[in-house]
Amino acid sequence: MHDMFKILWISTIAGLATTLGSLLVLLFGRPQERVLASLLAGAGGIMLAVVTIDLLPNAWQSGPPSQVGAGFALGLIFMFLAAKRLKVPNNTLPLSRRQRLKRTGLLIATGIALHDIPEGMAIAVSQEAAPGLGLLIAMAITLHNLPEGMATTAPLKMAQLRWWKILLLNIAIAFFTPLGALLGLLALENVQHSLAFFLALAAGAMTFLVFAELIPLSRERHPNYALLGGTIGFIFFALISTLLPA
Repeated sequence: MHDMFKILWISTIAGLATTLGSLLVLLFGRPQERVLASLLAGAGGIMLAVVTIDLLPNAWQSGPPSQVGAGFALGLIFMFLAAKRLKVPNNTLPLSRRQRLKRTGLLIATGIALHDIPEGMAIAVSQEAAPGLGLLIAMAITLHNLPEGMATTAPLKMAQLRWWKILLLNIAIAFFTPLGALLGLLALENVQHSLAFFLALAAGAMTFLVFAELIPLSRERHPNYALLGGTIGFIFFALISTLLPA
């Protein structure tokens, strides 16, 4: 666990991208849809490359197939349950527009905080598997977290919530990523021969994130820029990964 400080540092930076996204909306308003589409799809392309080029191959080499399969399935299930928190439930009460916007923003914040935990775990276990891989995953998560901070802030700003409350909320969300990294390190340290399981867990979580959230959300905003961003993201990681020291 010689990389513990580095892992916590890069996971904190990745988490604080949520706060940066919030600040950008508070200062300049919501960015253009094509910019959001490119960021979301770019993060998706990088994450998909991470899963197929590094996480799953390393998991197969590190442990038995049953461990890899169980970890991947659990990662999918965990992210599915976390993503459910992002859904705005139907409500027949006559809420005002401001109340609906506030509820939407808080639900999004809850969901983001929940799935920031496995993202932090992905950084930790990947860095332990291959030095430098955690940093690349943190870069993808940073791209992903920027639009998440924007998504949290926009409805809360429209609901006329005080700016400092919105900012504090996004700062609090940011620290769920290093919390996940710390949990990942503790799990690796205390569960013997668990690297394959946790690599597959991270792969499952990221696969769900790509196909259930990043790709659909980016295509909704701008299909052409989504395709461009996803392709560039995948190729970028593939090229960088070939230069990564073993």
